[in-house]
Amino acid sequence: MTDNKNTFNSRYILGISFISALGGYLFGFDFAVISGALPFLREQFMLDAWWEGFLTGSLALGCIAGCLIAGRLADKYGRKPGLMLAAFIFAISSVAIAFSPGLTFFMLMRFAAGIGVGMASMLCPMYIAEISPAKVRGRNVAINQLTVVIGILVTNLVNYFLADTGENAWRWMFGLGTVPSVFFLLGVIWLPESPRWLMKAGRDAAARSVLHKIGSVEFVDSTVSAIQRSLTGNTTRTLRELFDKRVRPAVAVGITLAVFQQFCGINVVFNYTSTIFESVGANLDRQLFETVAIGFVNLVFTLLAMWQVDKMGRRPLMLIGSLGLSIVYIILAFMLQEQFPAGMVSIFVLLAIGMYAISLAPVTWVLISEIFPNKIRGVASSVAIVSLWGAYFILVFTFPVLAKKLGAYGPFYLYAGICLMGFLFVLRKVKETKGQTLEELEDNLIRH
Repeated sequence: MTDNKNTFNSRYILGISFISALGGYLFGFDFAVISGALPFLREQFMLDAWWEGFLTGSLALGCIAGCLIAGRLADKYGRKPGLMLAAFIFAISSVAIAFSPGLTFFMLMRFAAGIGVGMASMLCPMYIAEISPAKVRGRNVAINQLTVVIGILVTNLVNYFLADTGENAWRWMFGLGTVPSVFFLLGVIWLPESPRWLMKAGRDAAARSVLHKIGSVEFVDSTVSAIQRSLTGNTTRTLRELFDKRVRPAVAVGITLAVFQQFCGINVVFNYTSTIFESVGANLDRQLFETVAIGFVNLVFTLLAMWQVDKMGRRPLMLIGSLGLSIVYIILAFMLQEQFPAGMVSIFVLLAIGMYAISLAPVTWVLISEIFPNKIRGVASSVAIVSLWGAYFILVFTFPVLAKKLGAYGPFYLYAGICLMGFLFVLRKVKETKGQTLEELEDNLIRH
């Protein structure tokens, strides 16, 4: 049953979506802070290409652990406790990194920060999807991506202004992450638990109470009925269930999209902006300025994605983004190879960011949050996002080594080929999901 004729408390839905999405801001912070800090960390810890890649990728290893923790925690205790734990880990790790006495401690705390990032990257979009009516679910889940890019932009701006404060500028860059962490923790205390998790836990009255705050009586009754149908039968959630022939197609699509979002290569641009622009002769000030420009473009195109994800749909945006990235990468690789001026290189770097921000960045998270059945959403999301962070580690670990051997331009030819393969995968395997409730998507999956 669709929710097109029901009425909703839009202000309340947006409010809890934005509070949950503050986890995305912290995700954006930890993701972007390394770009501004890396020039200082190279000198501080005398990093070669291998250690630079491992230091950057250590966040991803923590993210993998965080996803595994969050999956079990979310299914056993609920989405809200997981969000609170993620906020607490963010706050502690930010302070610890700022006071790092050496490289080993720094990487341990960067790993710990990754645990918080991994938990938030899984729980925030899943929570928003579970409290959002179908007709606005895509937009609301994309709010999480909006806060990610705001976190990236603000962090890049702060990094730019801190760059002239001396050799310990990187300590301030990381330490300031404590402030948004505390705000997130306080906000999560106010959030209700996910009504879908409450019903899985047998707390139907509490679920109805939350749903009444979200929408009309008709919405509550239809949603409760649909959730009850989706939860009939065995409610034990194990990895073995992911191999059930009825859900295998969704799991395969979710994992492939997650890996593709990273192997498309754009996070090399985010994390190694300074390396890319240094290769065409840009000084440190220009390198850090480019991170700010990237943040602004990322924000603008994410807003466009939020506007279009429930109108144009998920599939068309993914097709446009993957094919567009492939074309832009080929041009960008050629420009880097031929040592074009930094200003011209910047145009195509920003074009690549725009293509990604309107497509693969938000839409992948939307699809992962909605294509899995209710009974296995926690464990299936965990597996997909573990795959995403594993791919991220491989990407950022290998780039400095590849760039040293092939030049900064070489890897972009590879990423162009991956984007073309991603375009063909979306064209053949990804179905449109806009406007359908989570339970309708589950029914369609089982029927097919």
